[in-house]
Amino acid sequence: MGNETLLTRRGFLGLAGGTSVGLATWGLRQRQAYGSEAPLSAEASSAGQWEVAREPFKAACLQFNPVLRELDENISGLCDALEEVLSQGVRLVVCPEMCTSGYTYTSRDDIAPFVDTIPGKATEAVGALCAAHDAYVVFGMAEDDGGIYYNSAVLVGPEGVVGTYRKTHPVGSDQLWDAWGDLGFPTYDTELGKISMNICMDSAYWESARLSALGGANILCFPTNSSGQAVAHLEARAVENGMYVVSANRSNSDDTFHMCGGSAIWSPLGEKIAECDVSKTDEVNGPTYVIGEIDPALYDNENRRRMAGRRPELYQDVLLKVAPLDDRASTEGVDVTALALQYEPQATVEETEDVIRRLVRDHGGDADIVVLPELSLTGVVDTPTETLVESVSFAAELAAETDAYVVIGAIEQDGDDFYNTAAIVSSAGEVKGTYRKTHLGETDGWAKPGDAIPVFELEGIGRLGVLIGDDVCFPEAAGVLEVNRVDVIVNPSAWYGQYGAYIMYNKAISANPFPDNAMVLWDSVSESAMAYVITANFVGGDRGYRGASALNVLDPLYATDRQSTASSDQQEAFAASFTTVHPEGDYLQKYMAYSRQTVFYKPIVAHES
Repeated sequence: MGNETLLTRRGFLGLAGGTSVGLATWGLRQRQAYGSEAPLSAEASSAGQWEVAREPFKAACLQFNPVLRELDENISGLCDALEEVLSQGVRLVVCPEMCTSGYTYTSRDDIAPFVDTIPGKATEAVGALCAAHDAYVVFGMAEDDGGIYYNSAVLVGPEGVVGTYRKTHPVGSDQLWDAWGDLGFPTYDTELGKISMNICMDSAYWESARLSALGGANILCFPTNSSGQAVAHLEARAVENGMYVVSANRSNSDDTFHMCGGSAIWSPLGEKIAECDVSKTDEVNGPTYVIGEIDPALYDNENRRRMAGRRPELYQDVLLKVAPLDDRASTEGVDVTALALQYEPQATVEETEDVIRRLVRDHGGDADIVVLPELSLTGVVDTPTETLVESVSFAAELAAETDAYVVIGAIEQDGDDFYNTAAIVSSAGEVKGTYRKTHLGETDGWAKPGDAIPVFELEGIGRLGVLIGDDVCFPEAAGVLEVNRVDVIVNPSAWYGQYGAYIMYNKAISANPFPDNAMVLWDSVSESAMAYVITANFVGGDRGYRGASALNVLDPLYATDRQSTASSDQQEAFAASFTTVHPEGDYLQKYMAYSRQTVFYKPIVAHES
């Protein structure tokens, strides 16, 4: 390693030839779990004990497939595979979950011969490779901590063990033997940047990656044994948190449980840097890998900076765990037909109203709820005017004509303040609720943010939440709605690419393929809240609105639901039907609510008083 890529810790000098004074004496540098500490600020998250060079480096996803009920053989095979990868100048390698033991154990007694300590056999063997190649490796293992077993990931570097993470949200066969993780979501300073770890099912809980980001992580390392679900959420986690995500999955089976491969490296902007093949049915038993480049210059990025717009004071409900009984939760499914109107903003309000009426008339079908885009009649404006009264009047006419609820966006004036607001209007002309956008975007300079994320009870629909536009960048908002057991979320939007990205994970992962123009953050809202999401977006216009109005569903991955979108370039009334409150399935709101580990979520709501 030459001087141009050498990184130094403050107080130590970098030396030519790839060594650093004091490196061997630093020992274990494991950072403790959050406890009562507040998360790092956006400014502090880019600073640390290391001075990180700005030169790109190679990272790899290693799909190593262990032999079930082996330990020594797996450690040896893992090291052979790592040697091949590291010999290519790779500085960071991520390996799968439980790759020293295999995954499907039935009890503590079953796995007892194949657990290992940290430090232990595996970390000693991998540490020797890290020292020889000046590299870092993350791998999953069954950890024995004084007779308590954990599904853990360990970060090993040139100096030995750097830190440990214990799976916080176990779901699957590991529940039969492991204790729930007790370390929170620590972040570790390294020569490559700040590294944090999540494991497998953790990705289904938006809180996991968010806590890593709040701890300052630049890179999220993600060992998994996934049939698809855990892998599919990682692009969203990268975009929401402005982090690189490096994942490693297996590509074969333990007993009857098949893992689909698809290991990938995601950039903080949602770009897929590298991805292994997906094997939904084929058994790929030998190790495979991909190598991609991580650029530390991108640790500071627009998605990470957007986190400064978080509103922790609004997120207190995230700490609630109302389970297993919650009288607020809907118990019976409701058949809903939604109509999302997608159109180009017109020069005048009257012309826009005419377009809306034409789209509804041409559709000609029934609807239970009609959703219009953000600031529905005016489009994005530079100077606010009071239009909520006029907009509600129009919405009441439209609601009566369609015999449906209408969700309309408008500028609301309250005294000297203006808000970007959405109103829910019934077919009887009654305003059933209003929501003021809580996370403002680049076009909301005139607006004051709202101060609540409510849920509304609508007859014939169920429990309904509202998000507007940029709100989808903040998974906390969807999380508040999930805790309050929302059934449906409507999202009036004015999206032209100023945030988010299209879904880019391998289409073979999903049993019901997603459309090419599906937007990753709209999908993440449905997954984070475990609720159906109806987005209505503008199309065309001066800003080049991207359309793609959508129905995002609970579970497209395992064939329970099918996600659908409108076109990206046409005005249309996009219709979608669904039934709320699934009676069956692995990933339902009630199960997710039961298994949230709120004791670790306090940094999400920490803020200065």
